[in-house]
Amino acid sequence: MERKILVTGGAGFIGSSMAKRLADDPDNYVVIVDNLLTGSLNKIPTSAYRNVKFIKADANDFNEISSIFHAYSFDYVFHYAAVVGVKRTVANPVLVLRDLDGLENVLNLSKNTGVKRIYFSSSSEVYGEPVEFPQNEHTTPLNSRLPYAIVKNVGEAYLRAYKQEYDLDYTIFRFFNTYGPKQSPDFVMSKFIMAAQDNQDITIYGDGTQTRTFCYIDDNLDACLNAFYNNKIVNDVANIGSAHEITILDLAKLILKLTNSASKIVHVPPLEEGDMTRRKPDVAKMRYLLNREPLNIEDGIAKVLSAPQFV
Repeated sequence: MERKILVTGGAGFIGSSMAKRLADDPDNYVVIVDNLLTGSLNKIPTSAYRNVKFIKADANDFNEISSIFHAYSFDYVFHYAAVVGVKRTVANPVLVLRDLDGLENVLNLSKNTGVKRIYFSSSSEVYGEPVEFPQNEHTTPLNSRLPYAIVKNVGEAYLRAYKQEYDLDYTIFRFFNTYGPKQSPDFVMSKFIMAAQDNQDITIYGDGTQTRTFCYIDDNLDACLNAFYNNKIVNDVANIGSAHEITILDLAKLILKLTNSASKIVHVPPLEEGDMTRRKPDVAKMRYLLNREPLNIEDGIAKVLSAPQFV
């Protein structure tokens, strides 16, 4: 029996990658919705698939999204639509807060049209400037101040509330830095790689000692799809990321080495807001979902460099 699946934000990096993987299963019919504010049409897997439909629409607009829900009667929703990017979200706080309208629309329409479960893209940003390491889904306090992080935190609370009142099942994925060939150029990994490829300066905010973990896109997708197909992490939350911590300065040096680039590393003043000093997730649930070792960062960068747009 065909599963009807909605992917909001399906023209974005992770959303479009998830939509493609869902469409690889002929038992799925995938409807992609995106307002193309930050998404891109060329990421959408439509031409090669007969079981994919793209609709340009804004999940934050009830009239636009409700007609889609009523036309298709979805079984599952992957709600990935969001304003993303540290600089963009800091500069447009009201636009970010409007994403709560989108989640409320999706939740109300889901509970009224028979959706079985919602998969929500939360973020490591909910931890804010963390107070413990590694950051655990249930014991680490959510210490966020920025609108983007607060929206994700409140979004998680919405899902728990709708489960309690309406018995609408959910799964929350807290995404840590995910990278891959289709990532937009305004994220640190792709920005550094593109600069190195062009022998342009690599710009680092502050001294570069802030740390991140980087998860290759296939590891993200494999973990999330295991949760979907095998009913894991139901009405629960999972960190989706890597346990390998690296400083931003060391990341730049590694990319320079792997690309044989002549780029110089240039330090500029730290960002006023949004650049947390450290990220290190507890990945016990990620390992459970992945059921294999994650790709190491050197091999992941090599995969990006061998992708068509970088060759």
